[in-house]
Amino acid sequence: MIAMNTEIPLSEKNIILIGFMGAGKTTIGQLLANKLDRPFLDADQEIEQKYGMPVTEIFKCMGEPAFRQIEKDYLTKLCHNSRSKVVSLGGGSFMQDEIRQACLSSGIVYHLDLQWEEWLKRFEALIGTRPLLQSKSLEEIEELFNSRKIVYADNHYTIAVDAQNPEQIAEAMAQQIRVSWQQE
Repeated sequence: MIAMNTEIPLSEKNIILIGFMGAGKTTIGQLLANKLDRPFLDADQEIEQKYGMPVTEIFKCMGEPAFRQIEKDYLTKLCHNSRSKVVSLGGGSFMQDEIRQACLSSGIVYHLDLQWEEWLKRFEALIGTRPLLQSKSLEEIEELFNSRKIVYADNHYTIAVDAQNPEQIAEAMAQQIRVSWQQE
């Protein structure tokens, strides 16, 4: 278990969802936010709104390093200045040490864990909207998947998302979170 900032009451911490692209962070995050009566933020969607273009266009126009800086600025500020939200991170966000440390210290980080074979079933639906998939071979994507999974292991809770539907996953998470709030 990762140490958390104890100055923020557990019931006020942001709940942060991490995992590989296509793991269901946005879908499950929206369901979880509704169940907990909290606002939901999708980090990529928030950045898209601010810049008036999709992440794929930000990557093309500004480059990945610029996007990663935008992402870091947004998420570290959110972690330090915002409470009681459910936040879905982009698949690569957690790779940045500063973002990872801010999330782990000020929030409750859930890794939505998906096996490679299950992820492959989602590949066709993802390729058009995920900039990192558009220029990589399947072997390179699998390497990225495995390297990110190592970093995602630095979390408070891991939830296997292969065998359940998003509603079941969100409900199980909400029950677990409510119990932890009652034990405060």
